[in-house]
Amino acid sequence: MTNLPQAFIDRMAEQLGSELPAFLRTYDEPFQRGVRLNPHKATLQQPEGLEAPVPWEPTGRYLSLGSRAGASILHEAGAWYLQEPSAMIPAAVLNPQPGERVLDLCAAPGGKSTQLGLRMAGQGTLVCNEPIHDRARILSRNIERMGIPNAIVTSAYPDSLAALWPEAFDAIQCDAPCSGEGMFRRHPETRAEWSPESPAGCARRQLDILHSAALMLRPGGRLVYSTCTLNQIENEGVIETFLQGHDDFTLEPFALPMLSAPEGMLTVFPHHVRGEGHFVALLRRRGQGTAVWKTASPKEYAPDKAALAALHAFMPGQAANISFGGEMRHCPDFPDFTRARGVQVLRTGLHLGTVKGKVFVPDHAWAMAICPPDVPRIDLTEADARLYQSGQVIPVHGKGWVLPCYAELPLGWGKVSDGMMKNHYPKGLRR
Repeated sequence: MTNLPQAFIDRMAEQLGSELPAFLRTYDEPFQRGVRLNPHKATLQQPEGLEAPVPWEPTGRYLSLGSRAGASILHEAGAWYLQEPSAMIPAAVLNPQPGERVLDLCAAPGGKSTQLGLRMAGQGTLVCNEPIHDRARILSRNIERMGIPNAIVTSAYPDSLAALWPEAFDAIQCDAPCSGEGMFRRHPETRAEWSPESPAGCARRQLDILHSAALMLRPGGRLVYSTCTLNQIENEGVIETFLQGHDDFTLEPFALPMLSAPEGMLTVFPHHVRGEGHFVALLRRRGQGTAVWKTASPKEYAPDKAALAALHAFMPGQAANISFGGEMRHCPDFPDFTRARGVQVLRTGLHLGTVKGKVFVPDHAWAMAICPPDVPRIDLTEADARLYQSGQVIPVHGKGWVLPCYAELPLGWGKVSDGMMKNHYPKGLRR
């Protein structure tokens, strides 16, 4: 049997009883891989190694261990997102609706955020937060790649956000940092980092995060707390302690295909489902209320007439309500960040482009959006698509700005002149 910390085995024996042998056998089996298909970027080409549907996520599929779907041209175009199947459960439980204000509090690298955002279909506002700035940049990149136009990406600790946005959200996803016991099969190296004392330290931090989340949820709103650990101290224990100090919250039953939580809490074990270890709880704040935040002053960030003229020369009628240093963005529900001490803002809605002099240069995010602009498209072969993603100039017919596409999906921007397409694929993304 695969080597596991003895203290972990002893505790799981108390937790599982007669089920322990079946649980331990899963560590001699392959871990599970999964992928979510982007419903807003449908394409006939499927990821390599696609297998059966993931029961609890309509866009989820299992993926073979040897699949190289992450190296695909279409992966970079946002056609799919690699995500472990059990990790798809929390966002499915939260089930955000188009038009809501939703917060993903501990969001990097973006699996759950992109799952939430695609369910919202570009309507409402999704705030994706990651305290560690380098990880927040990865999060922002994945939001862009998957084409989510209504996301705000921040980097802040939860208490800073709570001071800024009291009762501001209809729904909150809190995927808290944890001891990671559920990942022992997928990432064996985490076993060496674990200690019997890890869960208690994690639980203290998780309670602090949950307290901040509670302050930001409107009355009547819902909160999903999740971890990728199996430890009851961090799971049921954290929820019980939280409820003792927050009598305006209650657990709410939930069910998904093949999963049921009549008491509002669910531990996913790898010998019960085809997935890694996970924990999910659904909480509801009592009462009724409306999500409210102070919106930014239209005059403070509004684009000037020259910038709007440059944008409209490129795309007549395109709305833009935010401009930072010539960067044009469209974010109808833009909050006021003037009191945002300790909050860094990496992305605000859909980044349209930059005005350089009197010329508008479109942004990569606009090409990736689930609502890309209506400009000429250039269909590329697989070979040319790979050349494009490596930054090469491609010979094509036409003139002006175009969207080079592969399998009918935009890959980015190009500008055609004299039979050649100048490459505007971001240098930081080139292969």
